[in-house]
Amino acid sequence: MLSLKGVETYYGKIKVLHGISFDIKKGDIVSILGSNGAGKTTALRTISGINFCDNGEITFEEQRIENLAPDKIVKLGISHLPEGRRVFSELTVEENLRMGAYICKDREQIKKSMEWVYSVFPILRALRKQKAKYMSGGEQQMLSFGRALMIRPKLLLLDEPSLGLSPLLVKEIFKIIGYTNSEGVTILLVEQSVNQALKISNYAYVLMRGMIDIHGTPEELLLDGDIRESYLGEGKYGDRKRLWEESALRR
Repeated sequence: MLSLKGVETYYGKIKVLHGISFDIKKGDIVSILGSNGAGKTTALRTISGINFCDNGEITFEEQRIENLAPDKIVKLGISHLPEGRRVFSELTVEENLRMGAYICKDREQIKKSMEWVYSVFPILRALRKQKAKYMSGGEQQMLSFGRALMIRPKLLLLDEPSLGLSPLLVKEIFKIIGYTNSEGVTILLVEQSVNQALKISNYAYVLMRGMIDIHGTPEELLLDGDIRESYLGEGKYGDRKRLWEESALRR
């Protein structure tokens, strides 16, 4: 469904993506893993047309899409849920969802899409007349997710959907990701909750300094000692990482 070949992206004179290549099959959940600054968000932004692709090719359903305008990419069926809860705070839940369907002119289709989103996120139906600014962080994240689904995308790009959520809500978000995929939506997931991401993924790529360092099925990656040590908190590095995180929280 989606193919990247030798994609390079710069911020000014700084190269962030160093010729990455990967493929996503229709119906799969594929994860991009890596530490902060590895280029994960830049990869998603380049696919969705927010960032300029300086070199390489991006193909979606056999059509070249690198450097198309973002709205044209959305019309092809690619929806992007960016990192953070970027809701329209002064708009109601229902108005936020309608903004997600701005490319659709068919009122009946918008209504059907909204009903589908409400079936996925029942809390949004209950809060549909409430302004987004009065919602909790978890509710806002669900609203952002629901808004991304309003075009009934073929491919959904998710950037850290569990960021800042409680462990209980993280589990709920991953259940929803799995359900969305079962409804026929292919998913490219950027996530730092590596355990959760690998549980639901068909395949995963690990980015390091803008390059694909390792890739494989979840089972293959879990057998890799460096992956387990660096990202799953096992071994000496993981112990140091936990101590640092605990110290940072205390500060």
